[in-house]
Amino acid sequence: MNSSLTINSLKLSDAEFERIVRANPESNFEQTAAGDLVIVPPTGGTSSRKNRSLTGQLDTWVEANLNLGEGFDSNVLFVLPNGAKRSPDASWVERRRWDALTPQQQDGYVPLCPDFVVELRSPTDSLEELQMKMREYMDNGARLGWLINPQDRQIEISRLGQQVEVLQSPITLSGEDVLTGFVLNLQRIFN
Repeated sequence: MNSSLTINSLKLSDAEFERIVRANPESNFEQTAAGDLVIVPPTGGTSSRKNRSLTGQLDTWVEANLNLGEGFDSNVLFVLPNGAKRSPDASWVERRRWDALTPQQQDGYVPLCPDFVVELRSPTDSLEELQMKMREYMDNGARLGWLINPQDRQIEISRLGQQVEVLQSPITLSGEDVLTGFVLNLQRIFN
């Protein structure tokens, strides 16, 4: 995603946020736990291509392992336990947690934090903002998070209750015990 714009002076209720989203269907919005509106601009071609590779690889694994959970692209909006509304670039929710939601909750903004989240840094993204967003996911219950930084060929791996691990130029990433058997090939993402 491209660098987002946070409007700190505009605190929105859930209803006001919903009105803005519905009035601007061509735009993507998030909301901080404090109620600040975050405008997320569209990505450029290179970032979109890299995100397609990422979500395509995740989708292939999800379809082969539907009994384990559901995967999502960057269009989903999760309402985290702290009240923030966030859209990771790719994410996954364990089957038992997804199935515990009502059909209305599954159809709307998903009221939980994903088990697995990925943020893919575009050339205009602030690394610090993405790191804060990843900490927010982890603080709200994510079990595994990848902050993929193609510009520096780095991956920051966040695991629940552990220090962030930084990898330099890995070829692949493992889904570890959260996405058992998933391996992300980084060749197209780093190039």
